[in-house]
Amino acid sequence: MPTFTTSSFPSAFLSTNRRRAGLAGAAALTAVLALAGPAAAHAEVEADKAQALAENVTLTFVSEAESASAGFREVRVVLPEGIAPADVSLGKAPKGWTLKTTADGYVVGGPALKTGVDAEYEVKVRQLPDAAEVAFKTVETYGDGEISRWIELPTDGEEAEQPAPLLKLKAAAPGATPVAPAPSASPTPSPSPSANASVSVSAATATEAAEKKKDDDGSSTGLLVGGAIAAVLVLGGGAWWLVKRRVSATGG
Repeated sequence: MPTFTTSSFPSAFLSTNRRRAGLAGAAALTAVLALAGPAAAHAEVEADKAQALAENVTLTFVSEAESASAGFREVRVVLPEGIAPADVSLGKAPKGWTLKTTADGYVVGGPALKTGVDAEYEVKVRQLPDAAEVAFKTVETYGDGEISRWIELPTDGEEAEQPAPLLKLKAAAPGATPVAPAPSASPTPSPSPSANASVSVSAATATEAAEKKKDDDGSSTGLLVGGAIAAVLVLGGGAWWLVKRRVSATGG
């Protein structure tokens, strides 16, 4: 049987415990990272000029893919106050993707990307607002209809579970001022005008038909009255001729 001295036993015991603790800690860290992996997917935004009131700024958005069954089909963004939809234009984007403005932002989308591929695109903004930070609430839609919402803002210093892309801005440059608002433009795709147009056309058609009917009725009434007068005259003339004939016959 091995013999342990008083001094060697605690050392061996502590060494074994340290190894076990190290292995357990590594396993726990691996488990935490594995669990945190899927939740780490998010949406981000960067700017080539991250400064308040900066003009002609290129914003780069990246939506990290988190679906195992489909790729991104479109990304919808709600613009922060101070950036109008008409002031945004599309730069680099996945092949076939286009930008359509909405009432409060825009939608970038097109053919669905391959599963696992991040959606990365650029937009050019006419001017950034005079603010310390701006949030771009984002809703992502996959080809199979799955939706991810990155729309939460931090509250009371606590990080949101599904944070909206946040861009921190430096203070405006000396003398920088807001540019004149861009001419307002109807969001595209705008509500289809077919319904209103149909109503207008129908109303115009109905009015025209009513007027025509009124004219036709007036004409018909005129014809009837004229015909009646003509008939009375004819009948009156015939009666006068008969009376005159009888009188002539009687007098002869």
